Amino acid sequence: MGMLDDLLSAATGGQSFGGRSQAPSGGLPAGLSSGTLAALLPIVLAMLSQRGMSQPASGGGGLGDILGQMMGGPGGGGLGGLGGLGGLLNQLERSGHAEHAQSWVGTGQNMPISPDAIGQVFGQDGLEEIARRAGLSTHEASAGLAHLLPSVIDHVTPGGQVPDGDQLAGTLQDLMRRLGG
Repeated sequence: MGMLDDLLSAATGGQSFGGRSQAPSGGLPAGLSSGTLAALLPIVLAMLSQRGMSQPASGGGGLGDILGQMMGGPGGGGLGGLGGLGGLLNQLERSGHAEHAQSWVGTGQNMPISPDAIGQVFGQDGLEEIARRAGLSTHEASAGLAHLLPSVIDHVTPGGQVPDGDQLAGTLQDLMRRLGG
């Protein structure tokens, strides 16, 4: 069972689901807790669910708008206005991490990414906003995102293909339901 499966299982009282998993890690890195990952997971799912980043992901208030600005919406500059999964993959490529993104989408083993690289992808302002929304320090947020993003992107790109908008929306809605959202 992969890390995302473990996290969702814990968050949903033992239910699990299939899917590819990140390379076995033997546990979480030092200083990273499942609580940190649980705080970040809804934010990551909201980011990935944005189509053009103009609407909140799940009717949850202003998070979608804030993430939209952070990731390339009006005045944003983060992910080039693409939004969602495509925008995040684009930003990974533009920040020099194309090989990582390709490994997460592909069917092979996921390449790890460092917390410092996460800072390059989201920028300091974006990382601070994610941390604030999750109730974490920027260090915790970058470490958690570095651990979480490979598994989540891997899970939402079955068969090594980026899904169309409707498929992605369905997968992300299923994950949010499993989290109780």
